[in-house]
Amino acid sequence: MTKTILLVEDEFFVALDLQSIIEDGGYQVDGPYVSVEDVLAHLDGDKPELACAILDVRLRDGEVFPAAERLREAGVPLIFHSGHADEQALQSRYPGAAVCGKPCSPSLLRRTLSMAVSGPEEADRAAE
Repeated sequence: MTKTILLVEDEFFVALDLQSIIEDGGYQVDGPYVSVEDVLAHLDGDKPELACAILDVRLRDGEVFPAAERLREAGVPLIFHSGHADEQALQSRYPGAAVCGKPCSPSLLRRTLSMAVSGPEEADRAAE
């Protein structure tokens, strides 16, 4: 079964690039969701089974943290992908979360995603 990655990103072209990277890695994309309201409504309604979530911090209607809290409570690994992120603050608030700044190379994002979904050994194979 193909693993599903939740994508929350409000910049159209960035979302397209991320979607392509995720799909090229063999994953299915759930999203992109462009607002906190949209992603919370989705999480309330569908209860998707997610392998990981890639989250932009600043969205059209605020910061992604209400959705991040809900995902963390559900045990979903988090990757914050943002140009406005304080890496130390995010990792303090969300232990175990990964942070990729914008812009982020496709190879770094692939490795980070693979590590979040499968662990470090799989990430090393994905980076090759």
